[in-house]
Amino acid sequence: MGNSQGNARRPQQIPVVVLAGFLGSGKTTLLNHLLHRSGGSRIGAIVNDFGAIEIDAMAVAGALGDSTVSLGNGCLCCAVDTGELDVYLDRLAAPGAGIDVIVIEASGLAEPQELVRMVLASEHPGIVYGGLVEVVDAAEFDGTRAAHPEIDRHLALANLVVVNKLDRAPDADRVLGLVRSLADRAAVVPATYGRIDPEFLFDRRPGEERVGQLSFDDLHDHGADVPGGDGHADHMHTAYDSLSFVSVPPMDPRRLMRFLDSRPQGLYRIKGYVDFGPYDTRNRYAVHAVGRFLRFHPEPWPSADDRLTRLVLIGSGIDTGALDKELQACANDAPHADEQGMWGVLRYVPGSEEEPGDDPYPAGSDEPDEA
Repeated sequence: MGNSQGNARRPQQIPVVVLAGFLGSGKTTLLNHLLHRSGGSRIGAIVNDFGAIEIDAMAVAGALGDSTVSLGNGCLCCAVDTGELDVYLDRLAAPGAGIDVIVIEASGLAEPQELVRMVLASEHPGIVYGGLVEVVDAAEFDGTRAAHPEIDRHLALANLVVVNKLDRAPDADRVLGLVRSLADRAAVVPATYGRIDPEFLFDRRPGEERVGQLSFDDLHDHGADVPGGDGHADHMHTAYDSLSFVSVPPMDPRRLMRFLDSRPQGLYRIKGYVDFGPYDTRNRYAVHAVGRFLRFHPEPWPSADDRLTRLVLIGSGIDTGALDKELQACANDAPHADEQGMWGVLRYVPGSEEEPGDDPYPAGSDEPDEA
């Protein structure tokens, strides 16, 4: 996903983010927030109902029609199958649409596990799974959990949990701690009015890269999506922690896979390129990880590029200093490679014989398969 090291040899895959949560949790508010804070990036949306999404603003920006698919009433996971979803994805992922990220806003009654299965089962080469975001209403969490005990399973499956409406919860710290105990290694972030930093989910393009079309930032005051907003909404964004890692020595594949297998709770995204040195002298490996989902894509080195490993790690509450040291320990400048060293990496390359990352919910299991 890292847009700072783009490569014309392999088209950039568009992340597809599944946005779930029970009725009233704030999914549409969060989507509106992302639309207003998208920077130069353009969001394509598949939604069950437009709800509070500001259609007039979307039409002015040129987004309505070619970057929004409305399925009307009903549950997405029941209304379409994977083939039909591919039709919608094909429309949004078409190069002419200029979409940078696709958000599927599920109905409040949708089953997140089935939606994720559909995205992972998609055969569209232009998209990649971008994670499951579960939105929780902190003020109503206990009542929601009593009425819908399946929320515990949803939280365990999520890659990112947004604990929304914390300003309305009298015991916000208790709810936040309880959600963290139920979320399995997911990044858990507190929020009000659905305001989280979009960098959790996608790379915002610089505004000057958008030519010939207004962005949502051109249309709205930065407090406009918040009732009574004071124009300083950005001050209330949930900040993220990030680490930019560069290594001149190549990475040892076994050491890097041990690092990825044990990546800590709260580390939501990993993106960039890896140099495995003598293990594959022709290719660099684009890496894309979101939550426990992991993919490597080998691609030829651009002739003009320095052969470096460049990674960006994004999360909430992560120890960036410790992660940097762990990654440094993965480097290995030995001139020779053993034949079996890349087996762990190749398991996460599409088209390989073993792809445990294909389906994060293997048969007989309610838990996502971990990298």
